Amino acid sequence: MSRKALDYDSINENVKKAQYAVRGELYLRASELQKEGKKIIFTNVGNPHALGQKPLTFPRQVVALCQAPFLLEDPNVGLIFPADAIARAKHYLSLIPGGLGAYSDSRGIPAIRKEVADFIGRRDGYPSDPELIYLTDGASKGVMQILNTIIRGAGDGILVPVPQYPLYSAAIALFGGSLVPYYLEETANWGLDVNDLRQSVAQARSKGINVRAMVIINPGNPTGQCLSEANLREILNFCFQENLVLLGDEVYQQNVYQDERPFISSRKVLLDMGPPISKELQLISFHTVSKGYWGECGQRGGYFEMTNIPPRTVDEIYKVASISLSPNVPAQIFMGLMVNPPKPGDISYDQFIRESKGILESLRRRARIMTDGFNSCRNVICNFTEGAMYSFPQIRLPPKAIDAAKKLGKVPDVFYCLKLLEATGISTVPGSGFGQKEGVFHLRTTILPAEEDMPEIMTSFKKFNDSFMEEYEDHRGYSRM
Repeated sequence: MSRKALDYDSINENVKKAQYAVRGELYLRASELQKEGKKIIFTNVGNPHALGQKPLTFPRQVVALCQAPFLLEDPNVGLIFPADAIARAKHYLSLIPGGLGAYSDSRGIPAIRKEVADFIGRRDGYPSDPELIYLTDGASKGVMQILNTIIRGAGDGILVPVPQYPLYSAAIALFGGSLVPYYLEETANWGLDVNDLRQSVAQARSKGINVRAMVIINPGNPTGQCLSEANLREILNFCFQENLVLLGDEVYQQNVYQDERPFISSRKVLLDMGPPISKELQLISFHTVSKGYWGECGQRGGYFEMTNIPPRTVDEIYKVASISLSPNVPAQIFMGLMVNPPKPGDISYDQFIRESKGILESLRRRARIMTDGFNSCRNVICNFTEGAMYSFPQIRLPPKAIDAAKKLGKVPDVFYCLKLLEATGISTVPGSGFGQKEGVFHLRTTILPAEEDMPEIMTSFKKFNDSFMEEYEDHRGYSRM
C-alpha cells in the first residue's frame, strides 16, 4: 500500500524536528490530571490572566466599544464608559473602514504604526519610521517571519542564547536552519561573555555553518536577567565585526524588578554608538501586548521594527506579510493603546496608573518571594529574577534520581518535574526544554500565581523537594548542599 502525504513517515521532517517544551509532555500530563479533577497550577507558560491577573480597564473599554460600535450610539453610553475611552474608540473606528471585521493593511493600520513609532522615539530619544514597523499577531509571528526570511537552508546558523525560549529552536528547525548555541553563565547571574560568542561562531564555521544572525532576549526568558548597557555595546560590536543581524527580543521591557539595570533597548544603544555601526548594523526589535503589565496573551498583538534593513528586503517582508492578508485588527488597537496609554489629565489616567503600578509592584514582590523560596530548599539554587516573569532554579539532582530517570527513559529534570506535578499540581517546564549545560538540571516556572497564593505554592514545593531529596539521596556518599 502506497504511503499517503499525511502519513507520519511522509510528512515534512522539519516538522518532526521542531520541539516546543512549554506545551510539551509536562503540559499534556497536567491537562490529563486536570480532566481527572486534580487542581493544577499552570506555571509553565507566561499567561498572566489565566493565573488571575485582572485586565487593565481602559484598553478593554476602548476595544469593547470598537467591537460593538452600536454602543456609541446609545444615549446612556457616557454613564458606563468614560469620555476618553469613548473618544479613543471613535478615533480608532475612524481609521478602519468597515470596523474591526475588515482587513487592515498587511503591515498594520498606518496610524497605529505611527503611534508605535512615536513610542519608540520617546523611549530611545531618536525618531522612528512607521514604514519600518510591522504589526503582527504577537511577537512570535514576527520572529518566525524574520527567521523565515534569513534562513535559506541547513547551512545557515542562528546564534541563540542557552537557556533559550523554545520558539527559537522550534522555528529554526521548522525553517531548516541550524541553531548555534551560546551559553549564558549561571554563576555570573546568566551573564554573557563575548569570548564565548566568538568560540560558538568559530565552532559553527568549522562545521561549515554560515552564522547569519544572533538572538538576544532582554530581559531574559527563562533566565530573567537584564542586560547592561556595556554588555549591549559589546554584543552590537560583535555583530558588526561578524556581519550578523541582531534580533532583539524585548517583549519583557516593562517587566524589571530591580533598579540597578533598567531596560535599555538595543536600538538606543546602537544609535548612541554613532557611525559607522549605527548606519550599518542590521537590527530587528520585537515587542508585544502579551507581556509587561498588560498580560493580553490571547489578544495576539505585537510588532517588529527594522533598523538598517535595505528597502528591497523590506518590500519582500511586506510581500510575505501580505500572504496572511492582515494582522488581527483588535490586537492592533491593543498595541496602539499600549504604546499610547492615558496621559496625565485624562479621565482614565489615575485608574490606569493605579492598576499598572499595582501589577508591577506585586510582580516585584513575587519575584523576591519565589527566589527566596527556592533558595531555602535543599539542593536548589536560584538567581534573582531581575526582569521578565520567570524563575529558573537549578535542581541538584542526586545520582540515584538520575539513575531512576534513565531507567524510565526520562531526562532527569523531566522526571523531577513530573514527580512535582503529580505530588503538588504545580505544572512547570523542565530546563532541558530550554537547553542547559551537560549534567546540570533546572526547571522554569512563572512568577505569575496570585501573590496571596505564592507562600502556599512555595511551601508545597519545599515539602515535595524535601521528600524527593530524602528518597533519592544516598546518605552514605552524597553530600547535601
